[in-house]
Amino acid sequence: MFSYLIDKISNTKFETTPFKHLEINNFFKEEHFNEIINQKEINFPKFKDDNDLITYLENNNYQSIEFPGCITSAKDYIKWHKNKLGKILNVSSTEGFGMTYRLINPISKIIIDLNNFFKSYEFRDILSKKFNINLDEVTFDQGIQKYLDGYEISPHPDIRLKAVTFMININPEKKSEINNHHTHYMTIKKNYKYIQEYWEGNQDVDRCWLPWDWCETFKEQKLNNSIVIFAPNNESFHAVKANYNHLLYQRTQMYGNFWWKNNLEKILNIKSQPKWENFIIKQINQKPKEKLLTKIYNKIKKKI
Repeated sequence: MFSYLIDKISNTKFETTPFKHLEINNFFKEEHFNEIINQKEINFPKFKDDNDLITYLENNNYQSIEFPGCITSAKDYIKWHKNKLGKILNVSSTEGFGMTYRLINPISKIIIDLNNFFKSYEFRDILSKKFNINLDEVTFDQGIQKYLDGYEISPHPDIRLKAVTFMININPEKKSEINNHHTHYMTIKKNYKYIQEYWEGNQDVDRCWLPWDWCETFKEQKLNNSIVIFAPNNESFHAVKANYNHLLYQRTQMYGNFWWKNNLEKILNIKSQPKWENFIIKQINQKPKEKLLTKIYNKIKKKI
């Protein structure tokens, strides 16, 4: 049913700005996309409050998962989200957090077919060929996910364990493109290029999240029915900061990754992961220079 997507990926040329990636708009056929976003698993009713939404998710085959920029405790999330106040249960470069729910057992035929396609060898094979990766060296995970308001990952290139990642927007709201919950694709500012160079020269050090104002957005993946695929490297900066009304609809994606297997020697060689605070360059305090008149006065005084 979805085999035409293989040709789309195969025939698409890489974009090189802001880093090497594939981007395909109108990824699914229009009739397929419309059918996908109108299924019960994707298109939810409107909710009166957070508790109502989370109860619905948990009663309809969605499960809270550990995910960057998120927590798994609905109780803690609801308490924080009421006023977006309190302790930030996230990394120090962010101002908030959300929850991510993954669809565990789809029911609709087209969603089952969709899930099976992205699990298939056919799909994994085209990704491996496009990014020159040996499938024996990676594991694969994927799924349909909904991200609640507050979800935030500050600019980062992804950890070295991740080999390939892909994201497809399948939002059930026609106006989703104008809302604020999309992935930013970014470049690091010139003043902080030394961090990128440090990662390049220290392959045993993992990459970390950086503050938002250390990077600049080149573009956002706003279009519904679009896919972006890339192999993380030292310049693949991306970020998300969701600020929208998730009671009306939820940011929804088909999301997946290749992960380098843990027994690979290159993974075992990763020894540390400095945080962004470790990359701040502090000026060493120097004794202030004496004014010329003061120096002359001190010399005269010494001679007298």
